[in-house]
Amino acid sequence: MYDPVQLRTFLTVAQTLSFTQAAGRLGVRQSTVSQHVRRLEEATGRPLFLRDTHSVELTEDGEALLGFARTILEAHERAAAFFTGTRLRGRLRFGASEDFVLTRLPEILEGFRHQHPEVDLELSVELSGTLHERLDAGRLDLVLAKRRGPGDERGRLVWRDRMVWIGAEGLRVDAERPVPLIAFPPPGITRARALEALEREGRPWRVACTSGSLSGLIAAARAGLGVMAHARGLIPPGLVRVGGLPELGPVEFALLRGARVPASAGALASAILSGADRLSRTA
Repeated sequence: MYDPVQLRTFLTVAQTLSFTQAAGRLGVRQSTVSQHVRRLEEATGRPLFLRDTHSVELTEDGEALLGFARTILEAHERAAAFFTGTRLRGRLRFGASEDFVLTRLPEILEGFRHQHPEVDLELSVELSGTLHERLDAGRLDLVLAKRRGPGDERGRLVWRDRMVWIGAEGLRVDAERPVPLIAFPPPGITRARALEALEREGRPWRVACTSGSLSGLIAAARAGLGVMAHARGLIPPGLVRVGGLPELGPVEFALLRGARVPASAGALASAILSGADRLSRTA
């Protein structure tokens, strides 16, 4: 009833919230993406997306289909791996941005380890800027991190979101005083985006807290020390959006590979792309 090719297209649109971006990631025409989604909607008898010329959003039925689609595709991948008889081995150096500490990325990695028990997976959790540097230096094989900014098209887009300001519930930012900023240290990409936005509108700021760990920043934000820039889909429990501050714009998360990578990097990249919708939901 549900074609795996159409389900993969559906998941890609759900992750990128863009028919154009989904087509680029899948290597097909945009009309093909639209056709796959239309046929899947005909098969389910339900609309899966709300779309106009400016935006794409999942309907409630589309949200419900996410889990089913992922399960079906994972079953197909397990069957294919079993009957091809290929066994991946060796070391895989994988770097993940601090942004994914509280998401369901561990579930994806656990599934990969279960399917490929002979791969020695080495995980590094760092700032996105640091991961880019380590990848360029040949010290990592595969990286899941923010793109550096507009115009950066390296790697394969995993999902797109918007950056927002967050803080403790009830926190108010005084327009007459410097914005108290909670941020990663350099070369944090989120920090750079926050400073660019504030300086673009001439808003004075001060660093109220800096920490190399996301848990440290969250603790400071929950204590009401200030505001932090964060992806809208990854807002931690206990924190809410804060208004009255400059727009931060979109953010893109991508998978990037090193110059020479083991075959296992492709398998892990496929697992992450298939389960990317879980990355925008906190554990």
